[in-house]
Amino acid sequence: MIVFDLSCIEGHRFEGWFGSSDDFADQQARGLVACPQCGSDKVAKAPMAPAVPAKGNQREERPAPRRQVTNGEIPPEVRKAMKALARAQAKALENSKWVGDSFAEQSRAMHYGEKDLEAIHGKATLKEAQELLDEGISVAPLPFPVAEPDELN
Repeated sequence: MIVFDLSCIEGHRFEGWFGSSDDFADQQARGLVACPQCGSDKVAKAPMAPAVPAKGNQREERPAPRRQVTNGEIPPEVRKAMKALARAQAKALENSKWVGDSFAEQSRAMHYGEKDLEAIHGKATLKEAQELLDEGISVAPLPFPVAEPDELN
């Protein structure tokens, strides 16, 4: 497996895992590589820093690479729906503030009137999300991953 940093024409950066460089080129040519944030299929490899392995006695356990979830072309109607969903998410996030790991804390503060209401998005563990729901606080997962603002160029 090879991991590429990718960038769409709108400047969104994301990661893609491929079997090889040829696999990336093949999927890109078939229109299977699209930005998870805006749905654009105008995607190119972004500049990457070289991977320098740690010393043998300092290696970290890496998660298993993602497995391919399709064995053929994605049907055009599914691709169209995914692009529309990605565009809708990007549009919704335009007026939403990134709060990072403080999502649960800030959601509670707004729910209990300790903070003015505003649209926010960030990170929450499954346990934190369940606790928010148990308290009657509406939360929903985003369908596509979102890059943290400080990770963007």
